[in-house]
Amino acid sequence: MRVELAYGRTWLPVELPDGITDVVVPQFIEGVPDETRALKEALQQPIDSPPVRELVKPGERVAIVFCDGTRPMPSNRVLPVLLAELETVPDIDIVLINALGTHRRNTEEELSTILGQDIAKSYKIVQSYCAEEGAYRKVGVSHKGYEIRLRQEYVDADVRIVTGFIEPHFFAGFSGGPKLVAPGVASRDTIMNIHSPDLIGDPNSTWGLSYKDGNPLSEAIMEAAGLCPPDFSLNVTLNRHHEITGVFAGDLEKAHQKGIAFVRNTAMQAVPKPYDIVITTNSGYPLDQNLYQTVKGLSAAAQIVKEGGVIIAAAECSDGYPDHGNYREMLLESPSMECFLQHMKEERYSVTDRWQVQVQALVHQRGDIYLYTDGLTDEEITAAHLRPCHDIAALVNELVEKRSSEDVRICVLPEGPMTIPYVK
Repeated sequence: MRVELAYGRTWLPVELPDGITDVVVPQFIEGVPDETRALKEALQQPIDSPPVRELVKPGERVAIVFCDGTRPMPSNRVLPVLLAELETVPDIDIVLINALGTHRRNTEEELSTILGQDIAKSYKIVQSYCAEEGAYRKVGVSHKGYEIRLRQEYVDADVRIVTGFIEPHFFAGFSGGPKLVAPGVASRDTIMNIHSPDLIGDPNSTWGLSYKDGNPLSEAIMEAAGLCPPDFSLNVTLNRHHEITGVFAGDLEKAHQKGIAFVRNTAMQAVPKPYDIVITTNSGYPLDQNLYQTVKGLSAAAQIVKEGGVIIAAAECSDGYPDHGNYREMLLESPSMECFLQHMKEERYSVTDRWQVQVQALVHQRGDIYLYTDGLTDEEITAAHLRPCHDIAALVNELVEKRSSEDVRICVLPEGPMTIPYVK
């Protein structure tokens, strides 16, 4: 059977054995027939909130938070509609804040792509780069006793608006909503505390569980956002073509929960039992532009692979590991993933990106992991504790032959973490 895997900006065709292969994808939802109309209606008739234009008074400062270049959020289609609503209020001062979290700054060219050329040239843009320690302001203290600090332009605004999209997330349960505040515009120390080894390692910090379902990491994110909450939240959901399938605007928590319910319905897919081999992706570009992000696809596959099974990931990794951040360094200096788990609470690992290596190490406990990519050499793949794969079909046939005496089953997640697979 022929299966197409989301890979970079296109699809990677793979021939897999008939009869023993299952394909698991989210329920496909057509894009809304008129995106502009759907966005306008959501902004003018929001969930448990006045219309967005009524929240802003003449002369006020407005901060609008948007997703960075590692997310497929169609900001260049969403923000023009939002800004058109706000243009009816005279003399307002608008700043656009790039929610980088711990990621690198986006280039001017990338910002033009993310926002659209006209918006990128017309508005003040602040990149919330967490290494700029002096650019963050204390807004409160968490119940665990650590400070919550957020980007000062966000804190100082008279009206705060967050924009994002909702998808399954491997430890926060779902993206969007409060994640645009923390880690989006949070300081490095705040992000480190929210992503502590204990929170990341908690079994409830996982796919499909939010702060309403007892996910402690999601609760920490919501607590941080609640200390300086946005006045308005605008989230969308997307299908595999990055078309908008739903718009959820209004109160931060209530709008987010409605979006979560929608995603749960479409993304959560049950399988009868674990598989010997799981083939996954990271949903193509921009999510598969580096190995760091690809850990999400590995984590999705780990939910349904047998202990001692095999995961094969296809991710373009056009940006490599990447070279910025601490993920690469931690991978290369760790003799093994098991060794990393034993030492991850040591002071030397008290740096950003530790959580991504932790999740990858937990996936390694399930079995062998292979990577098909054009963005890393075999040596770089091996150094990341993965096994190189140059032909997915050939590798699968080889693995099936080795298990010829067994009842081998294969599962494919062509859209990777857009699906939340789980064993019934």
